[in-house]
This record gives sequence, C-alpha cells and structure tokens, in this order.
Amino acid sequence: MGTLLKWLFILLVIGGIALVGYAYVGPFFGADFSPPQTEIRQPVELDAN
Repeated sequence: MGTLLKWLFILLVIGGIALVGYAYVGPFFGADFSPPQTEIRQPVELDAN
C-alpha cells in the first residue's frame, strides 16, 4: 500500500511540474491562455435624493 501511495505522489508531482512547464512554454507553441478582451459600457443612473 505504501508503494502505491509513493507512486501516486510521484505522479502528482510530475504532473504538476508538467502543467507549470506547459503554462510557461505553451505561448511559444501557439497556445494562447489570455481571455478575450472586450470593452463593456453600461449606463448607470445615480439617485442622490
């Protein structure tokens, strides 16, 4: 049982490192992680009374 947990932990660490590496290297290969930016205007009525 201990060996299984050890391998799962190692796999989790390797997966985390791979995910962080992909986040840094991904834009060089065409992966765009930025959200689409659009301007939103909404009128606001202020009631001062």
